[in-house]
Amino acid sequence: MLNSEKIGNEFYQNLGKLYYAMAMTDGSVRPVEVKRLRKYVRQHWLEVDGMEDEFGTDSAFQIEIVFDWLQEEEKEGSAYFSDFETFYKEHPEKFGPKIKKLVIETADSIASSFAGKNRSEIVFLQQLKDLLGN
Repeated sequence: MLNSEKIGNEFYQNLGKLYYAMAMTDGSVRPVEVKRLRKYVRQHWLEVDGMEDEFGTDSAFQIEIVFDWLQEEEKEGSAYFSDFETFYKEHPEKFGPKIKKLVIETADSIASSFAGKNRSEIVFLQQLKDLLGN
């Protein structure tokens, strides 16, 4: 696997971690949040770059794969924001203005999908915006 492909896959994997952390800010992942994530992957993320993983599948599906894996593991979400932050700081070139906007829109949509946004989700979104410089 080429280094750029590896970083591309890591990009989407870290987005999966970020969105899992977003969904877990209130202590549990709700089915409507999963449904919203899948909708965003299919409607927006598949169009981003056309990069494929080693199985010939669009790399954007790594978002869902990692999210699902973390959900099955029933892990706390808090550490995964830090993982995303580390990746972002190591690879800022992967995050142009359109990608930053889509990252925030997706997180905001997940937060809004169940009974509006609660305080922990609002704080999470603000931390994300601060990180991305928005």
